[in-house]
Amino acid sequence: MLTNEVPGRSADAAPQQRKRRIRRRTLAITALVLVAAFSAGTARLFVCPATGMPARVDAIVMMDGPGYRLHTARGLAWQDRAPVLVVSRGSTFYGHGSSCAPPIPQVKVICFDPNPATTQGEAEFAGRLAKQYHWHSIALVTITPQDSRARLRMERCFSGHVYVMTAPMPFYYWPYEIAYEWGATVKALTVNRSC
Repeated sequence: MLTNEVPGRSADAAPQQRKRRIRRRTLAITALVLVAAFSAGTARLFVCPATGMPARVDAIVMMDGPGYRLHTARGLAWQDRAPVLVVSRGSTFYGHGSSCAPPIPQVKVICFDPNPATTQGEAEFAGRLAKQYHWHSIALVTITPQDSRARLRMERCFSGHVYVMTAPMPFYYWPYEIAYEWGATVKALTVNRSC
């Protein structure tokens, strides 16, 4: 009598192998979808966020951190894009207690050390200034990876229009900044949700 069975193998082996292959394919497809979603989210939030501002706003607010922010913020002020330039000096990028920006004709320059020395502290301070001076629009100056989180923080502390202009930064900062912003954005969305 001839049989197709291999000695030591049960008759259920073929269906079991098919189930394993289907499970592996499903896991592979799920992993690819997750990687694609993560990549798309990274691109949208931290690499290519929507930026720009109108011809004039009530204030330009420079967030502290790496990149050529001060140069970008001062350039906008010199172009007469706002009557007020607000400069955060919350980290080692700009010295505490030192002058933060040379005077610009016809522009009021306000320098501050945020408390806490975070994007949250900067947004809180800028929100208080906006209320004090009755601002309706603000242009934040930051780096591209920080754009989405800075906008989120500012919109929680200021009810007017928030625009973002990004400053260039050295290419070698990108990997760290994107990784940092993922963590900081998750924290801003889940743990630290207030102004």
